[in-house]
Amino acid sequence: PEIPNSWSQISGVKLSLSVCLSVSLSRWLAAADLQQEIYHHLAAYVPRILCVGPSGGSSREEQREELACQLLLLAPLEWLLLGAEPAAGLAALQENNTPSPLCGHVFKVGEPTYSCRECAADPTCVLCMQCFLGSVHKEHRYRMTTSGGGGFCDCGDAEAWKKGPYCHKHTPTSSSRDSEEDPVALLPADMVSRSSSIFSVLLRYAVAMLTWEQEDQLPAGLEPPGDSYYCMLFNDEVHTYEQVIYTLQKAVNCSQKEAVSFATTVDRDGRKSVRYGDFQFCDQAKSVIVRNTSRQSKPLRVHVMHSSVVAHQCFALKALSWLGQIIQYSDGLRRILCQVGLQKEEGEYSSLVDKLMLNDSKMWKGARNIYHQLLMNSLLMDLKYKKIFAIQFAKNYRRLQTDFMEDDHERVVSVTSLSVQLFTVPTMARMLMVEEDLMTTIIRTFVDHLRHRDLQGRFQFDRYTAQQAFKFGRVQSLIGDLKYVLISRPSEWSDQLRVKFLEGLDAFLELLKCMQGMDPVVRQVGQHIEMEPEWEAAFTMQMKLTHIISMIQEWCSSDERVLIEAYRKCLSALSVCHSGLPDGEQPISLSLAGHCVETFRYQVSQDKVSIHLPVCRLLAGLHVLLSRTDVANRFPEQLPLGELSPPLLIELPLRCLVLCAQVHAGMWRRNGFSLINQIYYYHNVKCRVEMFDKDIIMLQAGASMMDPNHFLMIVLSRFELFHIFSSADCRKRYSEANKDVIQQNNTLIEEMLHLIIMVVGERYVSGVGQVEAFDEVRREIIHQLSIRPMAHSELVKALPENGNKETGLERVIDTVASFKSPGVTGRGLYELRPEWNRHFNLYFHHYSRADQSKAEEAQRKLRRQNGENTGKHTPVPLPPPPPPPLCPLFGSLVNLLQCDVLLAVEGAVLQWAVEPSGGGWTESMLQRVLHLVGVALLEEQQQLENSSGDDDVTFNYTCKITRPGEAPSTSGSVLALLESLQNAPHLEVHKDMITWILKLVANIKTMRERTPSTSSITVCQGQRPEETVRDKDKAERKRKAEMARLRREKIMAQMSEMQKHFINENKELFQQSLEELEASTSAAADNSGGVSQVCVGPKRVGGAERRQLVTCILCQEEQEVRGHGRAMVLAAFVQRSTVLSKNRRRNLPDPEHHDPVFMHPDLSLGIYTASCGHIMHATCWQRYFEAVQLKEQRRQQRLRGHTSYDVENGEFLCPLCECLSNTVIPLLPHTHSPHHSVDHPCLEAWLKTTIQQVAALHCAHRKQSDGMNPFSSSVSEMITTFSMATYKVGLKLNPNETDPRVPVLSWSTCAFTIQSIGTHTHHPEYRYTHTIQNSQVETPPCILDIDMFHLLVSSSLQIVEFSVDSAHLHLLHLVTVAHLVQILLTSTTGNTHTDTHTHRRDILKIYQFFAFFYILTIYKYINLSVCNLSLSLSVTSGWQLFRCVKAGVLPFLRAAALFFHYLNSTAPPADLLVSGPGQWEALLSFLSLPSNLLQLYHEGASHVSVPCCRWCCHPGVRQTLQGGGVLVKFPRESNRLIELPEDYSVLINQASSFTCPRSGGDKSRAPTLCLVCGCMLCSQSYCCQTELDGEDVGACTAHTSTCGAGLGLFLRVRESQVLFVAGKTKGCFYPPPYLDDYGETDQGLKRGNPLHLCAERYRKIQRLWRQHGIAEVIGHAQEANQTLVAIDWQHL
Repeated sequence: PEIPNSWSQISGVKLSLSVCLSVSLSRWLAAADLQQEIYHHLAAYVPRILCVGPSGGSSREEQREELACQLLLLAPLEWLLLGAEPAAGLAALQENNTPSPLCGHVFKVGEPTYSCRECAADPTCVLCMQCFLGSVHKEHRYRMTTSGGGGFCDCGDAEAWKKGPYCHKHTPTSSSRDSEEDPVALLPADMVSRSSSIFSVLLRYAVAMLTWEQEDQLPAGLEPPGDSYYCMLFNDEVHTYEQVIYTLQKAVNCSQKEAVSFATTVDRDGRKSVRYGDFQFCDQAKSVIVRNTSRQSKPLRVHVMHSSVVAHQCFALKALSWLGQIIQYSDGLRRILCQVGLQKEEGEYSSLVDKLMLNDSKMWKGARNIYHQLLMNSLLMDLKYKKIFAIQFAKNYRRLQTDFMEDDHERVVSVTSLSVQLFTVPTMARMLMVEEDLMTTIIRTFVDHLRHRDLQGRFQFDRYTAQQAFKFGRVQSLIGDLKYVLISRPSEWSDQLRVKFLEGLDAFLELLKCMQGMDPVVRQVGQHIEMEPEWEAAFTMQMKLTHIISMIQEWCSSDERVLIEAYRKCLSALSVCHSGLPDGEQPISLSLAGHCVETFRYQVSQDKVSIHLPVCRLLAGLHVLLSRTDVANRFPEQLPLGELSPPLLIELPLRCLVLCAQVHAGMWRRNGFSLINQIYYYHNVKCRVEMFDKDIIMLQAGASMMDPNHFLMIVLSRFELFHIFSSADCRKRYSEANKDVIQQNNTLIEEMLHLIIMVVGERYVSGVGQVEAFDEVRREIIHQLSIRPMAHSELVKALPENGNKETGLERVIDTVASFKSPGVTGRGLYELRPEWNRHFNLYFHHYSRADQSKAEEAQRKLRRQNGENTGKHTPVPLPPPPPPPLCPLFGSLVNLLQCDVLLAVEGAVLQWAVEPSGGGWTESMLQRVLHLVGVALLEEQQQLENSSGDDDVTFNYTCKITRPGEAPSTSGSVLALLESLQNAPHLEVHKDMITWILKLVANIKTMRERTPSTSSITVCQGQRPEETVRDKDKAERKRKAEMARLRREKIMAQMSEMQKHFINENKELFQQSLEELEASTSAAADNSGGVSQVCVGPKRVGGAERRQLVTCILCQEEQEVRGHGRAMVLAAFVQRSTVLSKNRRRNLPDPEHHDPVFMHPDLSLGIYTASCGHIMHATCWQRYFEAVQLKEQRRQQRLRGHTSYDVENGEFLCPLCECLSNTVIPLLPHTHSPHHSVDHPCLEAWLKTTIQQVAALHCAHRKQSDGMNPFSSSVSEMITTFSMATYKVGLKLNPNETDPRVPVLSWSTCAFTIQSIGTHTHHPEYRYTHTIQNSQVETPPCILDIDMFHLLVSSSLQIVEFSVDSAHLHLLHLVTVAHLVQILLTSTTGNTHTDTHTHRRDILKIYQFFAFFYILTIYKYINLSVCNLSLSLSVTSGWQLFRCVKAGVLPFLRAAALFFHYLNSTAPPADLLVSGPGQWEALLSFLSLPSNLLQLYHEGASHVSVPCCRWCCHPGVRQTLQGGGVLVKFPRESNRLIELPEDYSVLINQASSFTCPRSGGDKSRAPTLCLVCGCMLCSQSYCCQTELDGEDVGACTAHTSTCGAGLGLFLRVRESQVLFVAGKTKGCFYPPPYLDDYGETDQGLKRGNPLHLCAERYRKIQRLWRQHGIAEVIGHAQEANQTLVAIDWQHL
């Protein structure tokens, strides 16, 4: 049949389809060459269906294409495949299928994924939301993230989970197919044959077309008809949206909107046709595009392609999608497709899948996505062929990665990203490692792509170009693949696996050798370095490799043979590295304290030194493993320990640590920031595990294998301090040096002592000390919390992660810390439990200097508070905690503490402290020495306690510190020096520490003096002498504290007695004051209470008697508020508002023709005025505002960006509180009480007079007389200023004082603001409504279209007659009756519970009134339909009617009370301020309304009945009640923000299914939820930009103009971030209402902890919105953070 060109032809196509199918099928079934027949069919139809013309066609054309493809191309294939009608055949296939337990759900972009932190084999093992909710893991600790798209659910994969691999849906049953069973066997033989042929033809066709490189030719059998071409534009990751849009506008002469559409499609699909026509026409566009984009980078990729080639490529993608859908119905068909795809072929490519993979980088984005999806749905879902595919992938790995290096697309759309699906399966990874040398291949590929080396073969990054840096970024993905391979260590080793792993280790050592010593630095002397060297690339590589190095060590630790061999290989590699060092040429001999050592001359301050030593550090890690696994003890003969040279082992790490010390001492200042940054990252938590920590371990290993005196002498030599401690008179020579040198040497001595503390004291590594990983993590947490209480996220950042992104924090934290939940602001904090403070170590090796200082201060303060010392500023000792015992391999490390060289150093420092005049020492130096002495004493005490009676304790530090020093230091013994320092006045701060040391020495001597027979008893009593001393101290402090308390009580008692005596002497004065106070209180009570207190009408009480004294915040002058005085003003902010809106669908009014006299009750748009309350003189404010304007004008144009306020629009910040303001409100004096001599007309007389005045005005068109103005010119000017601001904001027009709407808008903002205030100051269930209507029409508006409170305010403020109080009262009565009619017309009463406290006679009275009133107003005047009558007749109870009317009228009465209270300056009665049963009566009394509202009707029945009749008979009433308009019911409910789900993942799931409304079903990249109306928007994208006021704005900004009158509240779902927007240029981010279990938000969803709604925080956001505080929050945020000002908020 012909291709249908319209929908009318589709029916004809369907009728002839059966004939077409029968002919085609019979021909295809009989064909000897099925491929030729199908190609012939495709050649005939594909170009005619899919050549869509110039711009790709409209959405209607796309639907026509889809239908034609299905009917004419895919349906015949389905018939041929199934041998029956497709729907029935597919249903039968699905029914007979026995699927595998694998879920295989492919994730969409942004879809939530869940990983169980307890059960997942690695972090890449994830579940979809449905499987997660049906699994056991929802009760475990889990991580929630959003998918980037492309992965699939691992439910059903037993290797992915340690336990619970199946959800309820995918749990295998007895009928489930065995994984080894062939699913093809379950299919009919003829279907197997047909499907194999069809799949082969289609897959070959698709592969041929997607890898086709000729732009004007087609494969044999698909010859192109016609001569039309497309100019195809392809995507890349180089050019920006703006560049592409600008280029397209010039090249193809399209509008900006069309160019944006083109650019969006190119970015989404990877390519797009931008011109259609003959070759020359398209080639012209191509040349323009290339020319315009090749100036700064490589040009955009653009090809001129034959239209038939494009059509066949489009159908090839549809064919692949169709294959992916068909195989979902049957695992047998999936297996057949896998066989076809991986079937061996002759030629360059071994299979069709190979051909696709190896041409991946040549394809466009859309093609890649579709065939990757097919691979995941087919090969990765079939376990048998997944292994075959993995082998092919590994064989092609090097070439695929090489192609990816040159590819200009991101990894997520590259076939190399499939490595995560293959390499993370442990059995598959090990199989590939053994069979395909995968580990070696990955490492060598990585090394091959880093070609820049120096002369020694080390990596050299400082000469990288931008292109090489880009390539380096891509090479890092290889490290990720290696991490996948190693992430799960084997529990069982085969000989082949050992061999291949060790081969991989050889390759890895080659990589580390290229890193060993890279980026060396030399100290700059004299001149500062000219250019900062490149350092980031090397550290980036180090960070990426950190987990790899740790994983390799874990693999080694799981097998003794592998560990021994790895240790040998690493030692050999280190020997090779050492052989290249040019250092061994100048041997020197060092002598100190009677010891001599041979070393060589090397100075860090003069020679090259590098911070990168990965080979040394790997050896240190393996050395620890020898100790941890006890291999060193069990197989010493197999280890090359004899080949180790300890001085060489410690040499390079020691140089690195000396470099850090010298940088801290300020010796490397001229080397710039690059070195400072390197030192920072060297100690940073991201790198320190495999850098700083391993250097300390290597020093510990070296020190444990060599004479401790030799070790310390080499350390002194490398620190360049040997001459200080080895000279005969070191103190004198030291003090004579240059001041800067002294300061540097002091710092170096401090750093060296700190290093010795770390070497002997840092034992919390399993293998160094006898501890477990649990202890190590606990110690880290204790020391972090010793600084200050921390949030969970801070602690996580402070702890190193392992390869599974785990820190071990959760297992430990509850044992050492208590959690403090957050309030409405802030976040939850962990505080250290008091019993763990004794484990604090001041010289914890992971403290920075700032951390150490904070921790020391916090600990001293805490210990003082705990009563350990009574003085506020008296120092308390911070002794070292008892260290854990060392492992045997490191056991000799303790000898460092008692070696002669260290004693000589300690003695020298103490001697300097005894004679402090020289300046060659510091208190920090002394503090470190005292700490070392304390560590040594604790070590000796522990050995004494743990020794049995027959053991001889070799550690005898107390004996050695009592011996006098030997030459060159002939001073007294260390102990003698400590005793002399104990009472030194200049060392008061260290007195407690020295006292603690001396007590400990005495305690140890006591322990040693005991006989061996009692030594076993003293094991548990070793601490008694010290504890006894401490107990005595505590008892003494308690005695002193008690004496101080008694002394305070005695003083307080004396003061109390003196006060009583004073009162008795001055009794008369006090009695007089009390009487005056009582009198004033009773007078106030009389004035404020009782029924006589009214705010409206002739009986009201004014407030003019009270003087209003206010102070200007600018000039501080005090002034009384007067109408004819200098104007005083309040800073105010006027804004449009939809907070009270009951109809958000109402269009914004046309500002030129809008008449604001009547406000509609739906309050769809109001004007709200807010003020911070700060008062200024009008003149002071004017000068201030002029200064702000002048300052803005003086700023250079290039520096004039957006500020938090728009001066040109009249905005400014309050001078005191910096609240955003845009106008001022003048302060007016209190009104006077009414004159009782004036006659107050009744309702009838007042109505007659008013009607006559209105008629006279209409007849004469009289202008307002120029009578006496009650205000001064200053006040009048400020009134005009405020009115103009209201006019400008409310109508969005330029100021126009002659416009008659100016006063009306001022009255309107007064009414709307009072209604808003009433909403959030009273119960939220009471809410008001308003409307906008035109008063200048002959037909009066319908009563249901008028907001009565706005009418009351505007009418009251217009009255200028003499009897104004009577007019106000009559107006209030009339408007109240009208509002009652509104309520009755719109009421639908339900079952309302009765108030048991109401008397029966009151109920009867109310019932009689409302029954009468109801019949009068409803039945007499309204002729409604039967349905509406039945609604009215449903009211059977007068009590129900009363409750309905009372609830409806209450918000109006409250607002009226507020209005007249401020208008007439009347204080409210006390009953009105307290909620209770008397509030209703107090409110009616305050408004001078009768307690029985029936009197309102009876008193003026003759005048009220006629308006009631007109109101109810208005045609608009019937129309509205019958559904013809917006019906607002009273009381209006408070608007709320939308309901949010408790679990944040529900929101993420909703957002993942949200598609961009303008991008043809494409997933939105930044789905954003409006919190006001619940609309989901596609934010921050070009596709959904619209034009607003002549400017392109994003979806959020456009939405705020209709939903929030320019102000919006949004939740950015994928970022978990609340967005506030005000207009086009203002916005800020606000903490979201979702918190994790630790009381923290997770903006950006980086941590992945489950998030749950915090109702209090959401209520806070809602309160901000209701109180119109969003604009103020934005203003304050932008003032506090200037980066927010620079954001283009209009594009969101």
